[in-house]
Amino acid sequence: MFGSASCTFTKEIVPLVVERLVEPRFPGRRSEDSTEMSSQVVYAIVRAGGRQEKVSVGDVVVVDKLAGEIGDEVSLAPVMLVDGDKVTAGADDLAESSVTAEIVRNEKGPKINILKFKNKTGFRKRQGHRAQLTAVKITAIE
Repeated sequence: MFGSASCTFTKEIVPLVVERLVEPRFPGRRSEDSTEMSSQVVYAIVRAGGRQEKVSVGDVVVVDKLAGEIGDEVSLAPVMLVDGDKVTAGADDLAESSVTAEIVRNEKGPKINILKFKNKTGFRKRQGHRAQLTAVKITAIE
């Protein structure tokens, strides 16, 4: 009784599962080992606000607040530069490299609630914080 039902169930579900596994996980994105993309890829790892971000021309990246108005050009310090098959890393090689970006908008991050509590004393303290952030659009990698 259950054998025939599970067989039909398996025949219907297995092709769907296999089809889902074959599909790319991120549609529209090419895989890293694609040969036609390897010679055209230009990106940089930049340091902004104590963190490092992977950027390419046209990307909009949200970093810690930068000094400047909307529309101003800012320069970000590159840590590593990849131009096709050529990888540049090290302070001496990156001295002539630069990454320029344009400030798109200033925004606030998500609210973080801080609660402090001490047992048996009635001490309760509540504090909130929202980080000041800046969205920048990468205009050039040189």
